[in-house]
Amino acid sequence: MKLLINRANCQVVCLAVTTVGWILSTMSMGLTEWRVWHMNNASVSPPGVALVGLWKVCIYHSASYFDRATPCHRYPYRDTYLPLDIRVARHLLLTASILGLLGKVSVVFALRSLYPGIHTSATCNSFVVPGIVNVASSICISIAVIWSYHSVMNDEGIAFPPSLPIPFKPAKQEMGNAIIVACLAAFMMVLSGLFHLSYKVPLNNQ
Repeated sequence: MKLLINRANCQVVCLAVTTVGWILSTMSMGLTEWRVWHMNNASVSPPGVALVGLWKVCIYHSASYFDRATPCHRYPYRDTYLPLDIRVARHLLLTASILGLLGKVSVVFALRSLYPGIHTSATCNSFVVPGIVNVASSICISIAVIWSYHSVMNDEGIAFPPSLPIPFKPAKQEMGNAIIVACLAAFMMVLSGLFHLSYKVPLNNQ
């Protein structure tokens, strides 16, 4: 009985890790700092910094992000000028968010079979489902991160509409904090998923 409770407590910790990973994944999706563009060509646009996110872009005509920015431009869902990596990343992170939520719900149901006093007739490892779902969520986040990293490293440009004072390519671009947040989310989701998959059903429950 003591071993069973200890195993249940470990899965509760994994649930907490899954929750944090899901929150970070959802948070990274809304952040604008996926790409940081440094614009120094005054003939094309005023010097400043553009924060390119998955859903909007914000322009700062100052050296500091905390200074006043121009109103952020939200991308219409069917904007064709957005590169493929941004459009795919939006869908991947939405999928990861849904999978993370499903993983949390399935863990709660799986935990019911571990604590004493709750009858269940399950004879298989009920943590397989949340494990697979969390790993799948981590894969979705990782693909979005790797593709965005590849775009930044190859200095790929974006053909923003003429109404936005942003050049096709900046003088310099770098990864933003949103990618770091997404990396942490992917790590936590795969970690919790692997722990769930490694759970062994006690012999007296089989």
